[in-house]
Amino acid sequence: MDAPCDVAVRDAVATVTLNRPDVHNAFDEALIARLTAAFVSIDDDPDVRVVVVAGAGRSFCSGADLNWMKRMAAFDREQNLDDANALAAMLRALYALSKPTIARVHGAAYGGGVGLVAACDIAVGAPEAVFALSEAKLGLIPATIGPYVIEAIGARQARRRFLTAERFDASEAVRIGLLHEVVALAELDARIAALVAMLQAAGPRAQLECKALIRGVAHRPIDDDAIAGTAEHIAAVRASPEGREGVAAFLGKRTPDWTQRGS
Repeated sequence: MDAPCDVAVRDAVATVTLNRPDVHNAFDEALIARLTAAFVSIDDDPDVRVVVVAGAGRSFCSGADLNWMKRMAAFDREQNLDDANALAAMLRALYALSKPTIARVHGAAYGGGVGLVAACDIAVGAPEAVFALSEAKLGLIPATIGPYVIEAIGARQARRRFLTAERFDASEAVRIGLLHEVVALAELDARIAALVAMLQAAGPRAQLECKALIRGVAHRPIDDDAIAGTAEHIAAVRASPEGREGVAAFLGKRTPDWTQRGS
């Protein structure tokens, strides 16, 4: 039996591919567990610089598997809580990765699939991609994916998308902030390769600190504590080995050493 997701590492890029094409890469317990383990393992791998999340077959991820939903229908509250916590932990592992993450989106991205897209740092989609936060049609709510989707598209857009459960296309996903750009399907991998090259040219520690900076200052007042915190943050990064190497490389008109390590 094929694994529910595949992980391939090449040239410092880990590609995590949801591999249930017969059900449009829908989530079940096994896929969620495998994705969680993959993200945790990748975060600990010093040879990985960038992570790409993709789907096999015709879709990115169609949300919850129907058989999984049937099993959940018989769960009591505690079993439902355990199940929800597993999905929440997987999304948190992706969102909290110390390396840059890219969602490669094609076909259907529904429900939890939208959560995967929103949890990545960069999202690029094909024009044919279609999205929906369809939980309300089932009498449910997009709860565990909610923090990531709301961060990506904002509360106002989330109100509409959560309440109507309507489908929307790739151009609308760009307009509301879920996707960063739309690229023809035949050119999708080339565009992602170009983004990977840009990401690998930057300092890996600096990228980790950039992600921490965003989490630390987003949605909070620009007060004395925030200003002092950013000053302390940049001072620490400037004094770090990578910060010193980056400045020295720039002044010396050479490439920094992490570009050799990431190649």
